[in-house]
Amino acid sequence: MKNKDAKPGSKRDKMSRAVPIVVMFVLVCGFSFYLGGIYYSGKNSFFSKVSIPTTSQKDIVVAPFRVNPIAFPDCGTDFQDYTPCTDPKRWRRYGNYRLSFMERHCPPMNERKECLVPPPTGYKIPIRWPQSKDQCWYRNVPYDWINNQKSNQHWLKKDGDKFLFPGGGTMFPNGVSKYVDLMENLIPEMKDGTIRTAIDTGCGVASWGGDLLDRGILTISLAPRDNHEAQVQFALERGIPAILGIISTQRLPFPSNSFDMAHCSRCLIPWTEFGGLYLLEIHRIVRPGGFWVLSGPPINYQNRWRGWNTTVKEQKLDFDRLNKLLTSMCFKLYNMKDDIAVWQKSLDSSCYDKLNPSSYPPKCDDSRDPDSAWYIPLRPCITIPSENLKKLSLHTTPKWPSRLIAAPERVSMVPGGNGNVFKNDQSQWKVRVKHYHKLLPAIGSDKIRNVMDMNTLFGGFAAELIKSPLWVMNVVSSYGPNSLGVIYDRGLIGTYHDWCEPFSTYPRTYDLLHLDGLFTAESHRCEMKFILLEMDRILRPSGYVIIRESDYFIDSISTIAKGIKWGCEKKGAEVEKEKLLICQKKLWYSKMSQD
Repeated sequence: MKNKDAKPGSKRDKMSRAVPIVVMFVLVCGFSFYLGGIYYSGKNSFFSKVSIPTTSQKDIVVAPFRVNPIAFPDCGTDFQDYTPCTDPKRWRRYGNYRLSFMERHCPPMNERKECLVPPPTGYKIPIRWPQSKDQCWYRNVPYDWINNQKSNQHWLKKDGDKFLFPGGGTMFPNGVSKYVDLMENLIPEMKDGTIRTAIDTGCGVASWGGDLLDRGILTISLAPRDNHEAQVQFALERGIPAILGIISTQRLPFPSNSFDMAHCSRCLIPWTEFGGLYLLEIHRIVRPGGFWVLSGPPINYQNRWRGWNTTVKEQKLDFDRLNKLLTSMCFKLYNMKDDIAVWQKSLDSSCYDKLNPSSYPPKCDDSRDPDSAWYIPLRPCITIPSENLKKLSLHTTPKWPSRLIAAPERVSMVPGGNGNVFKNDQSQWKVRVKHYHKLLPAIGSDKIRNVMDMNTLFGGFAAELIKSPLWVMNVVSSYGPNSLGVIYDRGLIGTYHDWCEPFSTYPRTYDLLHLDGLFTAESHRCEMKFILLEMDRILRPSGYVIIRESDYFIDSISTIAKGIKWGCEKKGAEVEKEKLLICQKKLWYSKMSQD
């Protein structure tokens, strides 16, 4: 019985399995035939549309991207110093914790302005470099707060229609040059090309960074938009590198192990609070063997405490607490004299090897890339330099200017990067910049001082301009290959940024903007008109733009450029497949201000 019952059952099972297989086979074949028909007919309709006789990909012609002409309105004089992502009018929306309201908080898309930011009434073309380091037009930065509140410290001085910068500061009343002279005596590496890049946190009007330019050291001056009114705007008006920023709850937009030196002169950053969290960020961005320089409380507390509204005992405790924290982070007290103290970050891993699980601060785990720094929260842990990078320290990095042309070790960390790729990139930029000089003779003249390369890889454009009287802010996309560490290893400066958002600077702060295929790379994420409106906001009147793009975008860029009052000319690139658009921004004044 069992055997008889089993035979029919097994036959039915086989048939039940076979039927779905046959049905599935028929369906797959039919669907494949259907897709093939769609593909073939679509393919034929595409080729007939563009009239291409062959199927070779090289011969396919894509119709250029088109936009309708548009004329953007005037934002009005209330927006003459508009900084969208650090807008004081929006601060109340955010918390006061650790001054986080001063960090980047960009407006949502429905609140973005589609208008042109005007210059102040009476705005003039900025004074040319190097005279601009010591003076600027008052009407270009019409703010009196620093002049009124810091007049006894000689930050700046109003003289007729100009602001003068005598080089004073809270901690250098005798002038910034004497202050830096003392610093050089404490840090001999400042004199021989060992130190090339620096960051000044809480920069005032950037007198320290301005003085270091004359000594071959390139400094990023960092300050928030706060009650000092336009610290960063004063710096950039003078022709000194600067960017809006604050150490608060997020990492600064720089890779790890970048700066040769960091500096704070009475910058009012509470270094010992929150478990030394802000010091840990300084540790992250300073390269091994690099220096951290502090002047102001609690340095020289024995002689200064009376003027700080405190007691000598409190200041001694603050200094001991500061030194203990820095020691726990593998800094050592390097030198100290008068109002200046210098700590040096460990050159190698020997100090970090001594840290144990109970140490504070603990070692950071591998869950976060130490170079990631775009809206990345600060972490209460110590970033250990990679053991795979043997030439990262200050004393193994070639001295300036040799480091500019030497292929940095970090090139290998960029996808597809190696020494040959780096060399080829530099050869390519040598040809390109030579061509730029022919098309735009203003490059190399005193008409161009502040330059931004909006989407660089290795900083090749900046490297080829190194002998010109200008500086370049190299911008690396927060969504692209992370090559910013390479740029700092070369002795250049830069920042991360996402061009779907406004940049961290004031209006009218750059003389030349350069971009290479930015719209090709970002058009799927960022709307073209908003990028161009942001470029117009940060570009000075009479400033220039060099746009290197494909044929697909160049006409639409030119159309929008007319709507933002740029005069543009199409030029041929040194490579036939690419086109150049050379534009100049016109000087205009708000009709509202004239009324």
